[in-house]
Amino acid sequence: MSTIHVTDCFLPRLGGIEVQVAGLAEAQRRTGERVHVVTATRHAEPLPGCTLHRITARLPGDPPVHPRAGAHLDRLLADVRPDVVYAHVGAISPFAWSGIRSALRLGLPTVAIVHSMWDPAVRRAYRCLDRWHGWSRAPLVLGAVSRAAAERVRAALPGVDVAVVPNGITPELWQGIPEQRPDDAVHVVSVGRLAPRKQPMHLLAVLREVRERVGELRATIAGAGPELPAMRRYLRRHGMDWVHLPGRLDRAGVGRLLAGADVFVNPTPAEAFGLAALEARTAGVPVVARPGTGVADFVRHGVEGLLSDDLADAVARLAGDRAERGRIARHNRATVPPCTWPRVLEALGACRERAERAARAGRRRGPGVLRNLPAEG
Repeated sequence: MSTIHVTDCFLPRLGGIEVQVAGLAEAQRRTGERVHVVTATRHAEPLPGCTLHRITARLPGDPPVHPRAGAHLDRLLADVRPDVVYAHVGAISPFAWSGIRSALRLGLPTVAIVHSMWDPAVRRAYRCLDRWHGWSRAPLVLGAVSRAAAERVRAALPGVDVAVVPNGITPELWQGIPEQRPDDAVHVVSVGRLAPRKQPMHLLAVLREVRERVGELRATIAGAGPELPAMRRYLRRHGMDWVHLPGRLDRAGVGRLLAGADVFVNPTPAEAFGLAALEARTAGVPVVARPGTGVADFVRHGVEGLLSDDLADAVARLAGDRAERGRIARHNRATVPPCTWPRVLEALGACRERAERAARAGRRRGPGVLRNLPAEG
């Protein structure tokens, strides 16, 4: 079977879509599929055993866009003629939507997977596009990476069936990490992009409040992003030398960090999935996150961690209760999360079968609706 993944961004850029498309391509390659990745990222890195296609334009700042992507994608898809096309979209993903249009125009089975939480403005935009153009009536199968993300897509497109295709993990990479305890202080950690929408500044305020409530505490926030300078200023201003900002860590570095962690915090209120939280939960670390996010697909309140809008209260509860931390940690180490690659491929296979049926039906109806699809390159 020949598969194409279309994504605006790809490695070495690091984000939920980039990491998961790479992992998904590798998982499919291991099953014998011929996997192609098509991206608008200029310096994208090839994956062993997969074919990488770069469709890029020289633009200031090297954004992952191409003003004539549609024509290039038409030629590429017609040449490869894959059995299925998977397009990976966030809130606004012009390159991926160009890939969707090209795939549908060629009558190829097409699946769009949403990797973000569509906010009210994005939902209104898609609702208007659907009302004006009727693109959701095209033979396109929609999926999202979590139940929470799928609910946002359904809210934008009432009546459209949205499958859940979770992000995947290889549990063996995170299970059995030996604990490293340099001291008795409770160690709170977080890993992620330090961007405003991830709310790392709010996390610092939470940590400051927890330290005032429970006493001895240290924290590590790993990651890079535009909020890093402001975070450093905040730490200096409040004398928080007990918080460490090591920057971006590779997989081995994250593993070492989790080995010495007592609590993992994901502060993001609109987290579509939360891969770093899944890694922490798999490594045995109790997770604190907000309810109604993608983290709730693999963290149950009081079982794998705590889900609360009052992050300070939840972190303080775990920091002050060694017995509860131990109970959750033992459960997390002893159980496998539901987001393993075989389960991801099973969900993706169900979407592919639906897309194949939809493509056959679409070819019988003719190409009329495809002329109105958004984001033509």
